[in-house]
Amino acid sequence: MTVTGTDITADLIRDLLREQHPDLADRPLKLGALGWDNQVWRLGDDLAVRMPWATESADALLRKEHTWLPLLATGLPLPIPVPQRLGEPTARFPRPWLVTTWVPGEPADRAPATRPAEAADTLAAFLTAFHRPAPDEAPTGRDRGGRLADTAEGLDRALASAAGPGLVHDPDAVRAVWEDAAAPEWTGPRLWLHGDLHPANILTTDGTFSGVIDFGDLFAGDPAFDLASAWLLLPDGALDRFHTAYHPTPDPSTLRRARGWAVLRALAGIHIGHAGDQGRPGGKPTWGPPGQAALRRLTASL
Repeated sequence: MTVTGTDITADLIRDLLREQHPDLADRPLKLGALGWDNQVWRLGDDLAVRMPWATESADALLRKEHTWLPLLATGLPLPIPVPQRLGEPTARFPRPWLVTTWVPGEPADRAPATRPAEAADTLAAFLTAFHRPAPDEAPTGRDRGGRLADTAEGLDRALASAAGPGLVHDPDAVRAVWEDAAAPEWTGPRLWLHGDLHPANILTTDGTFSGVIDFGDLFAGDPAFDLASAWLLLPDGALDRFHTAYHPTPDPSTLRRARGWAVLRALAGIHIGHAGDQGRPGGKPTWGPPGQAALRRLTASL
């Protein structure tokens, strides 16, 4: 539900830029994407403006990105949207907003990776570089990345509601993957995690990954949560190569937990895709196929 209370237009953004960052105000401006939390507007060739619009939590997520992402952007093999300026709330627009670098590419839910070897190596290199030890003050996940067992009730609901209309054809096989994920918990250091690596948050160019966006759910914890993304993002035949290329090589318990998180993420994508197919608010038809492909790969792997 939209909570901003202000229509976000190009004229509004240009006025805000004139008030707070006038050196950017005359750049070309056009709407780029409507996300869960923010609208993204392209600003010239190399910048973007992220405007919170659909959730109350977006304000804190933007401030978190502004605080942490500039420190994490160095040494990454893929471009990310690095914060450049922070817009503060005013009477005209009573919420913070962010100017970041623009990351070119097409979201993978609309243009999936098609080159297995290159995609596996690229995703592994990015996560290897990003999964560095986090300081004690690093944020925790708002609704993810904790004990996998604590999500059992959500899994039951998601699986039952997907099996009812036939969105999942073999719920027993899906549950078997989930039950196998009951592995020992992570005992290593808290690592930096993207926290929301679904197909709409990674970009592709020429069949492989070319950028990673939307770090609003950035947090520190168990790398299994991010590693789950491989089942949703990679084309068939790439998983083994990804697990070999990622360092340090994930141990069996971490892979089992990752499969459990992947089941949850896949079911969420299937529900969102189904809602989009039916034209319901918040639905995205392009999210269903990656979720279905992930469940197929997960049940086959077990």
